[in-house]
Amino acid sequence: MAPGAGRDAAIPIGSRLELMVDDFLIERLEGGARQVLHHPIPREVVLVHDAPWEGSGCNYYSVFRDGDLYRMYYHGWQLGSPKGVADTPHPLVTCYAESRDGIHWEKPSLGLVEYEGSRANNIVLATGELDGVPICAGHIALCKDENPDAAPNARYKALAVSWELKGLNALGSPDGFHWRLLSKEPVITKGAFDSQNLAFWDSARGEYRAYVRFFDGGCRGILTATSPDFLHWTEPVPLEYPGAPREQLYTNQVKPHHRAPHLLLGFPTRYVERGWSPSMEALPELEHRRHRSRACDRYGMALTEGLFMSSRDGRTFRRWGEAFLRPGPERPDTWNYGHQYIAWHPVETAASLPGAANELSLYATESYWTGTQTLLRRYTVRLDGFVSVNAPLSGGAVLTKPIRFEGSHLWINFATSAAGTLRVEIQDAAGSPIPGFALADCHEMFGDSVERPVVWKRGSDVSALAGRPVRLRFELSDADLYAFRFR
Repeated sequence: MAPGAGRDAAIPIGSRLELMVDDFLIERLEGGARQVLHHPIPREVVLVHDAPWEGSGCNYYSVFRDGDLYRMYYHGWQLGSPKGVADTPHPLVTCYAESRDGIHWEKPSLGLVEYEGSRANNIVLATGELDGVPICAGHIALCKDENPDAAPNARYKALAVSWELKGLNALGSPDGFHWRLLSKEPVITKGAFDSQNLAFWDSARGEYRAYVRFFDGGCRGILTATSPDFLHWTEPVPLEYPGAPREQLYTNQVKPHHRAPHLLLGFPTRYVERGWSPSMEALPELEHRRHRSRACDRYGMALTEGLFMSSRDGRTFRRWGEAFLRPGPERPDTWNYGHQYIAWHPVETAASLPGAANELSLYATESYWTGTQTLLRRYTVRLDGFVSVNAPLSGGAVLTKPIRFEGSHLWINFATSAAGTLRVEIQDAAGSPIPGFALADCHEMFGDSVERPVVWKRGSDVSALAGRPVRLRFELSDADLYAFRFR
């Protein structure tokens, strides 16, 4: 029996892009249809952190598009052993790299911060005093403030931990290079702050959001807070993951998806202590693993990998239990503590295959704490292709809840095999096919496109249905549906 619904129950989606990352719009899955998490494809190493002020502990990357440039900030650190992580020849610093395409990166000489008597380096901030306040430059996530009302001298922002003041201080910059304090006193004091502390402008909700780490009964977790001005923050509260198990989450990497800013996507790091076993001893670089464990057992036996989660309110997340970015094939510099920390955040780049549509690039650590340098590897994901509704050749379908849209055409991001198909039916709120838009009226779709209009026998124009409560029923056979939108 088809569920009934009226206009008031319809979800207004306007012309926004909707990704298949959750079940917010899904009434039910039928037949063999199911939601599938997709995994990044490994590409080239884009940066080798071999400078004296960098080292084997480089991490906590912030990546974003800024006009014609891709910008990247990260902390430089040389981790020592076996005495422990404090055994380092230089303090934590924040470094900078840039790219014209998100693939080929350079570390420019900035001339800003002196290191061992020279300013010929790419350091932006160093641990020490900034405007008279002691800050740590190792746990910062720097970003461009997308708030249209942001002051010109604080167009770039960050939260920096002051261990002495026991909290996070707000920083601002006119250009991303010259930084000053926006607050002499900490603006957030609840949290552990020993991971990547990030904040950004949430355009969909008209406020700033911050995400920091905390410990809940010995378990690593994530807090979030909001602010109207980056200076006055609400009391941080823990994230919620309905139906997900309690797990150790090291970083969070939450940010609005640039193509669908109402969706917050996160790429937290899962931290797992597997214990010593034959499998642990079979992993790469056993001697180095044993060497690190002399300082602390977990330094040798902990493993890390990237997860995927999404939210529509900033606090309640649908978190996938299966790894999004696994450690991958066993090889040197992998399967260790610090591996596969995903940078904050994916960026859109040209396709790896000539002539194909743009894709998403994300970046993750390798060679962490295994020598004298860190590697940063690029990975790619289909545009909006984190999760799909998939069905085998035997078929399946997904039915949406009642929605109200704006626009004249329905565009979908989909892929099929040569034998596969996808068709779309538009129903009224009660579940009855609308004449002219029934499944039998829809031309079979096959191919692999990030944006193609759906065509029925009467054409592709659906403007007559705009503003009405309708349902969409996608019928799939050996096909994937990643996203859809009306426009």
